[in-house]
Amino acid sequence: MCGRFTARRGTADLAALFHAAPSGESLAPSFNVAPGQLVPVIVREEDSLVLTSMRWGLVPSWAKDPAIGNRLINARAETLAEKPSFRRALRDRRCLIPADGFYEWKAEGKRKVAHHITLADRQVFAFAGLWERWVSPEGEELRTCAIVTVAANGFMRSIHERMPAILPPADEARWLDPALKDTAELLSLLRPYEAGPMQARKVSALVNSPANNSPQVLLPLDGEDGANGG
Repeated sequence: MCGRFTARRGTADLAALFHAAPSGESLAPSFNVAPGQLVPVIVREEDSLVLTSMRWGLVPSWAKDPAIGNRLINARAETLAEKPSFRRALRDRRCLIPADGFYEWKAEGKRKVAHHITLADRQVFAFAGLWERWVSPEGEELRTCAIVTVAANGFMRSIHERMPAILPPADEARWLDPALKDTAELLSLLRPYEAGPMQARKVSALVNSPANNSPQVLLPLDGEDGANGG
C-alpha cells in the first residue's frame, strides 16, 4: 500500500517538470503527506496538462457519504476494472500524482520502523492515480484521488508486499491519454517499478504522526544512510 509520501517541490517546480499549467492553486512542500490532505495532481484537460490539487481519498460520484474516501486512498491494480469504486475512473479519470518519495513501515521485532523510499537520483516521479468528482446535496463539488498500487518489486519486497505504481516518464502520456479506453492496455502500464534505481533508508519515528511535517521527519534512524535497489 501507500499511506504516506513526500512532495517537497513547490507548485512552480512541479509545473515546469511536468510541462503542466498551474490551475492557480498553490500547495506548500510537504515532508509527510497523509490521507485526507490536499495533494498535487496532474490531469489532462483537452490538449493541455494542468497541475491542480485534490483531496487524497477517492469518493465515487455515487457515494452517499464522502467519508468513504477515508478507506479508498489506494486502488489495487489487479482489481481496478472490477471494483465499482474505481472502474469508471480507470476508463475516464486518470491522473498523475507527483512525489519525490514514499514511506513504508517494516516490522522489526516489536516495533514498526518507517522507511523513506526514493529513486537513487532523488528526482521527482509520478504515481499512477485515479480521480473522481463528487457533488454534495447542497451542490458543493469535491475532487478526490487515489494512488494505484501493484505488487512489490524485488527491492521493496523486503519491506512490504505492495508498492505504489510509479510510472516511467515514457508511460505518463499514455496513462493520461483520454482516448485510451482499452482496459488491458491500461493495466499493462501498471507494473512494479524497476528495482535498480530505488533506495530506502530508515527514518525518524516522528513521521508516524501526520502532525509532524518538517525536515526532521527524514532524519536517518540510528545514523543509517540507507540501501540501494542494486
